[in-house]
Amino acid sequence: MVEAGLELPGFSTFDKMASKIRTEVNASICAGIHDRMSAAQRAGLMRLLEERDSDGTTLFNRLKKPAKDPTWSHFKNLTKRLEWLDELGDTDVWMDGVAAGKITDFAGEAAAADASELRDFVPVKRIALVAALTHKARMRVRDDLATMFCKRVATKIKEAKAELEEIRLAEREIVEALIGDYRTVLKHIDEGGPAQEALTKAAAMTAEARQALAGLDGEASVDEVATRLEGRVSPAVLSLVKAQVVQAGGFGTVTRAVEAFGGFAKQYEQIEKVSAHHGDFWEALLYGQIGRDRAVMFDLADNDKLKFTATSEDSRVLEALAHAQRHQAARGEYITAFNEEGKEVDISFATQNWRKAVLDKTRTGQFVRKHFEAMVFTALAEELRTGDVAVVGSEEYADWSEQLLAREVVQETLGSYLVEVGLCEPGESAEFDAKFFRRQLEDKLRNAAAAADAGYSENEGLVIDPETGIPSLKAFRADGQRPSAKRLEQEIKARMPERSLMGIVARTAYWVEWWRRFGPPSGNEPKLTDPLGRYVIVTFVKGTNMGPYEAARHIPGVSGHELSYVANKHFSIVLLYEAVADLVNAHARLDISQARGDGTAVAADGTRMDTYLDDLLSETSVRYGKPGGIAYHHVSDTHIALFTLPCGVWEAVYIIEGLLKNTSEVQPTTVHADTQGQSFPVFALAHLLGFDLMPRIRNWKELTFYRPSKQTEYVHIDALFGEPGKHVIDFDLIESQFCHLMRVAVSVREGTISSSTLLRRLRSGSRKNATYAAFREVGRVIRTVQLLRYPSDAPLRRRVTAATNEVESFNRFSQWIGFGNRGVIADNDPIEQEKAMKFNALLTNAVIFHNVLDIAEIVRQLLEEGWEIDPEDLAHISPYLTEHINRFGEYSTHELGIQPEAYDAKLDVDFTPLREQDLTPADLGQAA
Repeated sequence: MVEAGLELPGFSTFDKMASKIRTEVNASICAGIHDRMSAAQRAGLMRLLEERDSDGTTLFNRLKKPAKDPTWSHFKNLTKRLEWLDELGDTDVWMDGVAAGKITDFAGEAAAADASELRDFVPVKRIALVAALTHKARMRVRDDLATMFCKRVATKIKEAKAELEEIRLAEREIVEALIGDYRTVLKHIDEGGPAQEALTKAAAMTAEARQALAGLDGEASVDEVATRLEGRVSPAVLSLVKAQVVQAGGFGTVTRAVEAFGGFAKQYEQIEKVSAHHGDFWEALLYGQIGRDRAVMFDLADNDKLKFTATSEDSRVLEALAHAQRHQAARGEYITAFNEEGKEVDISFATQNWRKAVLDKTRTGQFVRKHFEAMVFTALAEELRTGDVAVVGSEEYADWSEQLLAREVVQETLGSYLVEVGLCEPGESAEFDAKFFRRQLEDKLRNAAAAADAGYSENEGLVIDPETGIPSLKAFRADGQRPSAKRLEQEIKARMPERSLMGIVARTAYWVEWWRRFGPPSGNEPKLTDPLGRYVIVTFVKGTNMGPYEAARHIPGVSGHELSYVANKHFSIVLLYEAVADLVNAHARLDISQARGDGTAVAADGTRMDTYLDDLLSETSVRYGKPGGIAYHHVSDTHIALFTLPCGVWEAVYIIEGLLKNTSEVQPTTVHADTQGQSFPVFALAHLLGFDLMPRIRNWKELTFYRPSKQTEYVHIDALFGEPGKHVIDFDLIESQFCHLMRVAVSVREGTISSSTLLRRLRSGSRKNATYAAFREVGRVIRTVQLLRYPSDAPLRRRVTAATNEVESFNRFSQWIGFGNRGVIADNDPIEQEKAMKFNALLTNAVIFHNVLDIAEIVRQLLEEGWEIDPEDLAHISPYLTEHINRFGEYSTHELGIQPEAYDAKLDVDFTPLREQDLTPADLGQAA
């Protein structure tokens, strides 16, 4: 338009045009939702805004309540909520044709309002917003029920294993008693024992009798016997009788010993008790733990509640579930093993232990009912976890394969995608097919192994024992801080100006204008007298985790209700994302940010967050050893947080999600993570999306190195790969699944399916579908390449360790800032918990940005005073400084009205040498 000589309208004009179009589009969508509902359904939704629940709030508030922790009573109540929601109507019909993003927006707007506020909307919009929230609530309750079912089963398995351990402890006493009994019996039978002495004496008597009767057989005549015995019959017979008496007495001592132990029946009982739980046979105990959960689980599995569907052609578990449901009313010990068609129910999916529990050899064609039910519930929970079974109408447990892009769409975009993520060079995309991909991976593995083998002689850090083949890495000694760096750090800390958290937030809001991201969910301008001031105070209050009502006691001129209202109505997770990205972008434009990195690398790690235990998110992590949630941070090599999200105990699935959702200008390609990031599918997906995943590998010696072929052997490092001919990559499988691998990768990149959803399903239990197998094989290639790099490249190990240490420092810094309520997130709603983490990340990034500006200003002063600033010394200065920040006391708001001077992003320090140091020969080889 400029080139054509046309005048561009002002921004406000464009804004008004966009607002007008948005209003018209939303009105049209709302009208469509309204018209697809019956009059009775609309009236039912309106009653939610008027009728009261048992706690005194409106029924509308029930739509927004989060699930509680997975106790039996909460499990049962959640099934009742599902029934209540489904009675409101078929929301799938109401939302037909409405984009998922728009449904989420409408539901978010409804959730941010209360019943009285919704009554002020025009009827059509009011109904549409409540309908959208109802639709999301129906999806969420199905997600929550499936999650709670899986957690309940997991809890019962844990209790069954604990019971088994208790039995083993009790059996230890029985075993010790049986051993003592056996020792006593042995003493009776052993040489010198009473039974053995009796047997010896009886044998001697029997020998005398046999000698007396020698030469006689059964055909001898009476006269002949009488003549030959010559009167010795009586003594011989008497000896035999005595021998039998003595022998019986000997056996009697053994019998009396057993009787003293409780008798033979008691001994057999104890032996059976021990042998019944031989091995890890917790399956036989699970049904007893399920107890009253049985009825709820069966009720949940009813098609009127949760409708399950297999995501592959393998539906054995669901067929077994249907068989268990048909015999739910049975009370006998056994049920038939044949279905309604007369075919035997296939339980080949079960483990050997389960088959041992379910099948009774003496009852052919029957199942042990209670063990069969427990087996089915266990298998169903596992298949829900791995995605082999989906829940219709769910979001998290939906059939993930249906979320993939159509093959035709993938084919159209694949060429540009491959170039974008670096899987091929421009001009190569036309040649990139299954064989090309296979050859590329083979070459990658062969080249990495050949380089490690050739460089072994010069690798002073890696030693492979020639006799045992066990490798070891020499620990590298940190160089330590140079005296000049220590002097610079001390000087900077001494000159850091005293700051308040409120002032820091206010100045960054003026400078970066991140506060403009926030506002009402409708998209309209905020109707606040001073939106900047209110948003600054709310960010401070929520970021420190202080809470609005506690904060109002320390901040003059505000009320707890006002702060709570603004936080709930004007701040959303999406808007907090955008504000965080604004600070990241502003930080990246500072010259001094180059002191620590160039933004191409990111470290990801989780930190435990204290929460109330009455929610589904909280669980005990093996890593942290305490219950609670986990905040997962992606921290750039420039020391600022790119992304923060909550997660469960398995952190690895979120490594990639944070990178994909990162909308800032800082787009890293190398990812460092802690040991949790070693899953094969995670390595595979990272590679397919163009990320170089390099986690800290503490247990690298215990991991398997995979060969490119059975015939491949190496001169120096062959011991790393184990037995020759074993642990070989199945490149045929990778080649056969090429199209599906690309479809999944492009779908994740385009956002039709989240990486965390995918990786949650592609875990070690996902053995039914070829997708898991293909991701596993690609992951084996990539992880082996990284395992070969790790011991061969000392600078790489230093960078990985430094990066993961840095994110741990960030975690401590963010916890220092979130000091309110003793660090406990007091809200049980997962959405509010995520918002709390986002607020903390926003405040933490604001402090980092402000600290960096203060450090840069001090460096300028030092340069003017004649200091020579070495960029390597400056690289050791952490932005996580706290000594100069006042966290406590009365929080004055006088700085909110003071507009600060513009900051200077430039710094007269050349950081180029630092980037050149980072490019090691190994890095150059990777880049090539």
